[in-house]
Amino acid sequence: MRKYLALFVVVVLALASAAIAADLRSNIMQNYVIGPDTSVSNNDNTTGEIIDKLGYESVTYIIQSGTLADSDVTLTPVLQECAVDNCSDAAATAAGNLIGTIAGATFAATDDNTVKSIGYSGSKRYTRLIITPAANTGAARFNAIAILGHPKTGATQ
Repeated sequence: MRKYLALFVVVVLALASAAIAADLRSNIMQNYVIGPDTSVSNNDNTTGEIIDKLGYESVTYIIQSGTLADSDVTLTPVLQECAVDNCSDAAATAAGNLIGTIAGATFAATDDNTVKSIGYSGSKRYTRLIITPAANTGAARFNAIAILGHPKTGATQ
């Protein structure tokens, strides 16, 4: 009887673990990058918060545009990878470490109220998103968050 009870406990624990693994919220961590009230009316870069991916294998940046007032504006994301926490060694992320493409995450003037993403799966611990406007004299509104994924053991929230 004890043998069957032990087997039952093992099966229940295995099923519970599988249920937890299938839950997306328990397997990600979200982080603030660029605030929701960001509005840029020139071509100056907007640099997001540095994201520490300690305990996670990947990070995806979700970028949302609001109204893009200029008829020819573009907003191009630049994803940097860093080994130190202040990103003093920041370098552009190699294409092989990107999930998606820079072109696919770039906003054109017709991309009002649109959501795009770019991800990172490289080995550096820190990443940083920079939004670079071009041909921007009106107000370009955008924001960004980072979602850390593929947690290592014990890293989930």
